[in-house]
Amino acid sequence: MRLVRLLIALLLGLLLVVGLYAAGALLGLYGNHRGPGEPTATRVPETVISEQARAQRAAAQKLAVAAPKQILFGDLHVHTTYSTDAFLWSLPIMGGEGAHPLGEACDFARFCSGLDFWSINDHAEASSPRKWRDTKQAIRQCNQVGGEGSAPDVIAFLGWEWTQIGRTAAEHWGHKNVVLKETAEEVVPTRPIHSGGVTRTLMAENPAWIRLLPVLADFGNRQDYYDFDAFIREIGATPECARGVDVHELPEDCAEGASTPGELFEKLAQWDQESLVIPHGTTWGIYTPPDASWDKQLRAAQHDPQRQTLIEVYSGHGNSEEYRDFRPVLADGDGVSCPPPSKNYLPSCWRAGELIRERCTAAGEDESECDRRAAEARQHYADAGLQGRLAIPGETAMDWLDSGQCRDCFLPAFNYRPRGAVQYIEALRNFEEPDGPDRFRFGFIASSDVHTGRPGTGYKEFARSSMADQSGPVNQRIYDALYPTGEPEPESRAVEYDLTTGFAAMRASEVERQGSFWLTGGLVAVHAESRTRDGVWDALSRKETYGTSGDRILLWFDLLNPPGRPSRLPMGGVVEMRTTPVFEVRAVGAFEQQPGCPDYSLSALAPEQVERLCRGECYHPSDRRRRIDRIEIVRIRPQRTPDEPFGQLIEDPWQSFECPGDDAGCTAAFADPEYVSGGRDVLYYARAIQEPTPAVNADNLRCEYDENGECVRMRPCWGDFRTPASDECLAETRERAWSSPIYVDWPRGAIARSR
Repeated sequence: MRLVRLLIALLLGLLLVVGLYAAGALLGLYGNHRGPGEPTATRVPETVISEQARAQRAAAQKLAVAAPKQILFGDLHVHTTYSTDAFLWSLPIMGGEGAHPLGEACDFARFCSGLDFWSINDHAEASSPRKWRDTKQAIRQCNQVGGEGSAPDVIAFLGWEWTQIGRTAAEHWGHKNVVLKETAEEVVPTRPIHSGGVTRTLMAENPAWIRLLPVLADFGNRQDYYDFDAFIREIGATPECARGVDVHELPEDCAEGASTPGELFEKLAQWDQESLVIPHGTTWGIYTPPDASWDKQLRAAQHDPQRQTLIEVYSGHGNSEEYRDFRPVLADGDGVSCPPPSKNYLPSCWRAGELIRERCTAAGEDESECDRRAAEARQHYADAGLQGRLAIPGETAMDWLDSGQCRDCFLPAFNYRPRGAVQYIEALRNFEEPDGPDRFRFGFIASSDVHTGRPGTGYKEFARSSMADQSGPVNQRIYDALYPTGEPEPESRAVEYDLTTGFAAMRASEVERQGSFWLTGGLVAVHAESRTRDGVWDALSRKETYGTSGDRILLWFDLLNPPGRPSRLPMGGVVEMRTTPVFEVRAVGAFEQQPGCPDYSLSALAPEQVERLCRGECYHPSDRRRRIDRIEIVRIRPQRTPDEPFGQLIEDPWQSFECPGDDAGCTAAFADPEYVSGGRDVLYYARAIQEPTPAVNADNLRCEYDENGECVRMRPCWGDFRTPASDECLAETRERAWSSPIYVDWPRGAIARSR
């Protein structure tokens, strides 16, 4: 009897200990606030920088480039684990590598990817006063190592991402990076400016027990989940700043929000510091409503032509350059409907109808009934917007094949939204506001949008789980826990999804297909007068920029005969003229890479850092360059009337030039005699396209097509355990560079107002 009482006492004691431990977890007692880390206190040797400059000058000389500026390469879109999604993806259950602090991002830019400049752009929605203090301190430390004099090895800019998501097209504005010129405490904003809404509150509003469920599945790594819980608690504990108050009058310990671009621009104007606002992901269908369009952003209330001057054409989340005439849904005053398939595009709403038709036929229903159900499924999908797949009970990722994707675009963003394509944006004109902005005049850049604190990941095509944003459950048990199997059984009719029930944005099937669209990152290049902060900023400000898909292609694009100027007008320039414009493009391929890392990286970093941070491979150029195969010219004639079809205004390619096939580079010259007879504004930009090379996820869903060009089977590169980490999902592609446009305006008095 005494033994029984003893066992009961032990059991009760054990339950008490477990209960107290669980209570401590639910109260957040075990989580630690992770710091920003510190960069390695070693800079890149000056001999390395001078040799890079010498090699660039030699390449320019071979192509007879007159008085070339320095071309510097950077990444203006970088996330560390101070971003919620980056922290989530770093967790062990998601196959993550652990924390990616800002100090390591500095080391990566310096010793792994060998960049000239970069910026931090963690989501403002996840920020807090402490995280912002940490961010400022870490960026200053990174710059102190490199030196702020006449030739720093790496220049780090301070910034954040304004991450807005709207449930409907009218509410949606998209994502924009804010980059600040200065880093000194007395001039930078007291806090980053977030967008509010779902991107700030989604996780903070979940009960702690939901966030801590992974502890049960992965108890050995429990500290990681406790730290994530502390991270989320800190977001929720930061009170919102009062709206409608001047930014200088707000307390330091609140979270400052702006729900529209106009509010963001107003707050930046109040800070009165030099800043750039860079839209990105404009075609991403991950979160962009199917009927969204950039038209409404060309309004005085929502556009600042002094700050919003650059746009991200390409990133590790896909290409947003190319316009296509297809529509995911058709919208009018009465609602939305589903368009039929077209060449190179299968609307997901149409695929929904075919799925229901297949099931209906298999169930033995007659043809007319199956036609009716298919039409109903298409409408239910279209009505549900981003949640369209929830209209089809029991759907899986494999059911959707390549629906929603741009089949003939270069490495396209997932679920492509063509009315957010950069070409479409550049063709828009504002007909509603005589005194408002007339047009967008963007300079083009590319960057990485990496979430592992690794600026400039595209230098080699390897380690897709580290250099591309691929992450997912590490085994079936974790998969089942994260994506419960309580899904409805497949049925032969669609269901109506109620949009008012919430924002179910990231269900397993779409997360799974998305994994095949995560790429290594792009780069922004600037033609700079000097290798300094001022030199880089001035080039960004005058839009003498271009983007690449990751390779360090050298690109020059000039108007040769600008009136009233003694010299050429480079990319990004604006000019009025009545004569035939004459242009010249020069391009040199990127250096082929040697395996491993250069000696200066191996000397600065410990072997375990080289392996963990650089994954054993660094930017390590040989002396052989890849070939430029061709140069393409895109011509866009912005609207003159609201009803002009965009497909006729955007000529891609307008001209194409085959290159000689050697590694010395390529030159193309051309004129546009139609400019004079057209008597309208025109913009031109160049694409330099390299020889084929393998790249991570270059074949996206890896579809098998039938004789009609339809995808009949796909083999996704899963972001989780189903695709081995050893499979880099490589396929051949043609890396490229996009110049900023040159804007040639037909003279008229009113044109000056849009600059």
